[in-house]
Amino acid sequence: MSFLSRQIDKRLAAYQRELIETHYQEVENMYRQIRGWRHDYRNHIQTMKVFAADGDLEAVKSYLDELDTDLNSVDTVVKTGNHMADAILNSKISLARSKNITVHVDAHIPVKLHMSELDLCVIIGNLFDNAIEASLSLAEADRLIRVYMDMKGTQLYLSFTNFTSVKKQHKKGRLFETTKGSGHGFGLVRIDQIIERLDGYLSRNSEDGAFTTEILIPQL
Repeated sequence: MSFLSRQIDKRLAAYQRELIETHYQEVENMYRQIRGWRHDYRNHIQTMKVFAADGDLEAVKSYLDELDTDLNSVDTVVKTGNHMADAILNSKISLARSKNITVHVDAHIPVKLHMSELDLCVIIGNLFDNAIEASLSLAEADRLIRVYMDMKGTQLYLSFTNFTSVKKQHKKGRLFETTKGSGHGFGLVRIDQIIERLDGYLSRNSEDGAFTTEILIPQL
């Protein structure tokens, strides 16, 4: 292995460690919010009991509305059947919503996957991060990310689509050209490495106003 190849491998390994650490921090922050809300649950009940005892039904209604809004901000909105996929998807959905990006997710993983949770985390995390970054160049009303995951026979299928302000992109080798700096491509390279190692299929498609990545990974 050449010196350049070793340096690239080291940078990819460092990028992966940083990526995984960031993802788990996001997941931990989400569940810390949930634990905090549950901790306050008894206090919320006592407050509403006081309002009810005073016959102040408007205060009860107003308080319930506030709690509903607060709960929606930490609710685990996606339940795929796979704990790692749930954790990463929900943390990224929370991150996207904090940036005023609309997210539509239809994800189902009804079987135990044979691929590692680390690989699944890297793939989903990178695809979502890239979609979020691309969405930020749009007006808030135009920001949209669509995620679809399901089993197609014995293969796990993933599809990520996001709208973008960039015109149709052109490929340079296997990847699309990017203007986001030399480090941006590491995530895409890492995905490609995983898909190749798992004998999967990957397709990237750029059309005016939208960018789609589709992946198939055998689970035999």
